[in-house]
Amino acid sequence: MTYGYFGTMRTKPGHRDEVIEILLRSSESLADVGCYSYVVGTSDTDADLICVSELWGSKEAHDASLQRPETRDAIAREMPMLTGLGVPSEDSR
Repeated sequence: MTYGYFGTMRTKPGHRDEVIEILLRSSESLADVGCYSYVVGTSDTDADLICVSELWGSKEAHDASLQRPETRDAIAREMPMLTGLGVPSEDSR
């Protein structure tokens, strides 16, 4: 069953591009573990907002990806630069 995830995160001022770089680098190997699409976007009106849209083969594949050492390392590097996470939207079909 395909699984979609959409979430937002807010960075501390001046850190948006650095967080985006970490997200994109860490996403390079996600296709190997069931990720069909990983898109990172920004807002034209909010310089500190990042949006992430993901499409996975299953929710289990998504959840398992969060336990990978490289994913956990990326999250650890991002967190000090964030001020908050938005409420994610999920759907399985």
